[in-house]
Amino acid sequence: MYIYYSMESAQETTWESHDSVDEAGFNPDALNEARKYYESINSTAAMVIYKGKILFSWGGVAKSTNAHSVRKGFLSALIGIEENKGTLILNNTLEDYQIDDKPPLSFLEKQAMLSHLLTSTSGIYLPAGEESWGMRIARPSRGSHLPGDFYYYNNWDFNALGTIYNDQTGRDLFEDFAEKIAKPLEMEDFELSHTNYKYENTRSQHPSYLFRMSARDMARFGQLYLQEGEWNGEQIVPKEWIKKSTSAQTDVPSNTIFDYGYLWWVATEAPFSDLKMYSAVGRYGQSIDIIPELDLVFVNRVDSNRVSFKLTRSSVNDLQRLQLLQLILDAKRAE
Repeated sequence: MYIYYSMESAQETTWESHDSVDEAGFNPDALNEARKYYESINSTAAMVIYKGKILFSWGGVAKSTNAHSVRKGFLSALIGIEENKGTLILNNTLEDYQIDDKPPLSFLEKQAMLSHLLTSTSGIYLPAGEESWGMRIARPSRGSHLPGDFYYYNNWDFNALGTIYNDQTGRDLFEDFAEKIAKPLEMEDFELSHTNYKYENTRSQHPSYLFRMSARDMARFGQLYLQEGEWNGEQIVPKEWIKKSTSAQTDVPSNTIFDYGYLWWVATEAPFSDLKMYSAVGRYGQSIDIIPELDLVFVNRVDSNRVSFKLTRSSVNDLQRLQLLQLILDAKRAE
């Protein structure tokens, strides 16, 4: 078990750090070049956990900001816990789960299975909460694809998963996340007040489930996955679910690097496919990138609530984020 705890104050991290980047096997000059690149883009925090210790923390790693679509990785973990218990069944359909919307789903749309929602292949093309302009423009016409046949990054699927989770467990997904994940991981900044349902009833009856989270708490979540769901001797998320959910389940022809698992992005093209990397990614530059082969978790954050962001929309795109990660990996000395 890699994680070290201390009795330091909440303003300080309870993670052990490497004595130096050089001691950890990274070239300090090369890592300084990565730092310069980080400072040249619009990231507001970045963090690497290497072999269970902090390699570096840049920016406001303790500030809880909008996680955007990284939230889907959090829900995937909760669904995995319930799937292992038999509460949720991947082959059950929306008809089985009595899921509908306004306008009503067709008979065919109700045949979409839980696994289709997890892979964003439901074939249900209705308005949804938290849809970006680009998602609305790209949304296929209703009835154009059968369930399971076509990938489209679909907030309707993701939001309906939240409804299914709450309905089938009889509990609240935020409270479950706090109790089943945040608490045993001893997250340092997470509070239930940092979560909320966003209702957009003119679009859909299924609300978005939103999280604010700090970089260092995202790093803990990434470390949980790196450790195959185990934390301090307790299996928090089933190992088999982590393996399955972070394996490519559906092709994403529009993405040259990643395919899609169960709410996780899975690298399937070089150079990151060679490292078997998988990621939880959110709008504007949020990410948790996990590279088990290197025993490394990388977190990138962009505070989309800050005034300057609202004025300029100064986000970090995927290529910039991956370039930053590549510079960090290039700084690692051969063992």
